[in-house]
Amino acid sequence: MSATPKLADAGPAHVAIIMDGNGRWAESRGLTRSDGHREGLKATRRAVEFFANRGVQALTIFAFSSENWQRPRGEVDALFDLFVSAIEAELPELSEKGICLRFIGERADFPQPLQQRMAEAEAATAANEVMTLVVALGYGGRWDILQAAQRWLRDSAGGAPDPERFEDYLSTTGLPPVDMLIRTGGEKRISNFLLWQSAYAELFFLDTLWPDVTEQDLLGTLETYLKRQRRFGQTPHQAEARDA
Repeated sequence: MSATPKLADAGPAHVAIIMDGNGRWAESRGLTRSDGHREGLKATRRAVEFFANRGVQALTIFAFSSENWQRPRGEVDALFDLFVSAIEAELPELSEKGICLRFIGERADFPQPLQQRMAEAEAATAANEVMTLVVALGYGGRWDILQAAQRWLRDSAGGAPDPERFEDYLSTTGLPPVDMLIRTGGEKRISNFLLWQSAYAELFFLDTLWPDVTEQDLLGTLETYLKRQRRFGQTPHQAEARDA
């Protein structure tokens, strides 16, 4: 891809994506759901490159939710194998491009080889500063808020939580709030993803299944985002004065 100008200050600092539609993409072609997940990895590469080239600080992708444990065991095991191989395959290029890899979610029940690869990848890319790629595995927004509250209570001895300090206990500590949340696959819900972090996110719902998402699809959502007025509870006139 040719060099792309970085976004102005109005662009999103943190983009989140619910990558929906891998299974349906595969089934419509007579393939296995695992084939769909492998094809979806290509779209993930496109999205990482697209947003990194535009100066986005953080990209968070929903790879495996806390609810996905309910899926057939064979599909879950195949996903874990794919995660391990994907980390090993993608790590050299992520490092070369200066992308920091970070995982959020409950890891305790993951296979030990996957946990090891995750920790190794985080350590290997920790100093990279071009963009942070956050992979949500075993993640749920309610889990995130609950674990943050539990840790807060242990540290604060029951003191009243301050919203800004409370964010330090979320799994996304150190990252900006989500500005732009994209869901593919035609569903119009956020499915327990980054509930606290997306309080004022601009939402985009695409009918395109994740493996078919192109750079033009992402560009279209970005262009629409840049046309929206983000008011954060203010009146339109107040927002215009703030952004002037």
